[in-house]
Amino acid sequence: MRIFTLNEETEVIIAHGHKNIRATHETTFEATKDEKLTPKGDCIIAVKADKSAADLSRKFKELAAKRGAKITIKIEANGEREEVKAEGDPRLTFTHPKDIVIRRSSYICSRTLAVKADKAAKDLSRKLVEKLRDPNSTVKITITVKTTD
Repeated sequence: MRIFTLNEETEVIIAHGHKNIRATHETTFEATKDEKLTPKGDCIIAVKADKSAADLSRKFKELAAKRGAKITIKIEANGEREEVKAEGDPRLTFTHPKDIVIRRSSYICSRTLAVKADKAAKDLSRKLVEKLRDPNSTVKITITVKTTD
């Protein structure tokens, strides 16, 4: 008989809203440390983030890079909340100094935090997106990874 251990780690990213947030991208959503955003950035849901992929803890990165890792992303702004389910991947590098990107696809680059997400920017509730467009909004992104060994 094999005994499985649940490993879990949570990261909280604090970011801010921006008037140009559109959240219409069909395959990804992103938080960035950048302060400026043009309307072309249709995947960006928050700016002025206090963490990027490179800033996440070593334990979080190790767990998220395990095969079968489950990642939950909770986005909160001014009383509106959304939850996204995604997966980790052994190819994740977590080296980008400014951004984190959650993807529907399995594409991996230095900005990728999670893949195979059940939602992209366009799928987020429009009530939440309205809050994300407010430059005075504080956006709390709670990311939890769980693995079973």
